[in-house]
Amino acid sequence: MTAYDIFLAPFQDYGFMRRALIACFCLAAGASPIGVFLMLRRMSLMGDALSHAILPGAAIGYLIAGSLSLTAMGVGGLVAGLSVALLSGIVSRITPLQEDASFASFYLASLALGVLIVSLHGSNVDLLHVLFGTILAIDAPALYQIGAITSLTLVVLALIYRPLVTECFDPGFLRAVGGRGPVYHVIFLVLVVINLVASFQALGTLMAVGLMMLPAAIAQLWTRNLPSMLVVAAVSAAISGYVGLVVSYHFELASGPTIIMAATCLYGLSIVAAPAGLAGRYFTRPHLKG
Repeated sequence: MTAYDIFLAPFQDYGFMRRALIACFCLAAGASPIGVFLMLRRMSLMGDALSHAILPGAAIGYLIAGSLSLTAMGVGGLVAGLSVALLSGIVSRITPLQEDASFASFYLASLALGVLIVSLHGSNVDLLHVLFGTILAIDAPALYQIGAITSLTLVVLALIYRPLVTECFDPGFLRAVGGRGPVYHVIFLVLVVINLVASFQALGTLMAVGLMMLPAAIAQLWTRNLPSMLVVAAVSAAISGYVGLVVSYHFELASGPTIIMAATCLYGLSIVAAPAGLAGRYFTRPHLKG
């Protein structure tokens, strides 16, 4: 096999591979920067909780559409995810529970309910598609939806970038100067949910958070500068998507898990070779003495 056959032919020959690659690039551009901010705000596990919380809405969308309609499941997942995010915030403010505890409670209930709905009214194959995604089955309408979510995410992040960064590093200062921190927090949660819905359509509810958090962790190992971190996260997510699709095509593996495993391998490499990893810790160059 030539290099062309390995790296380019799958996308040249098959439209579903091209659509899957474009979807991966869109998710890399939109979801991975959201993952960086989640990590900076110490909300990494909250992203995982919300990715499971969208499952019952996706299951209801599946039942209404009568098939694995990505659009119907995406709309249902969006409603369910936003509902869980808002309910968790309300519960944390009217009870002694912290927000992470209320998120954990709601996400466990949502995950169980979603699996129950699909298992009662669908087949085991349907359940596997919902849990692990169908990136190779993405059609043009679903691709348009993912692209629209990515575009909206980038525009909103550009508009709220300064107060969002300030809230990440010094929320007390934002409150002191009259900044509306809770408003930006809600906007950010909405961005998290819609990007998880976009990821869910490609990677399933169990893998949706993978292209959001793993590239963010990779970026933190390579740089401490926030703009550079956003770029590194997006690039590493795009590389993971491309490599995962190529490997899954040639070895006949499930595409969604293979993409996440590609990101995991890149993360492992970063732990060893990145400046903030083992290389930076044990192989630092000595300072010159005058």
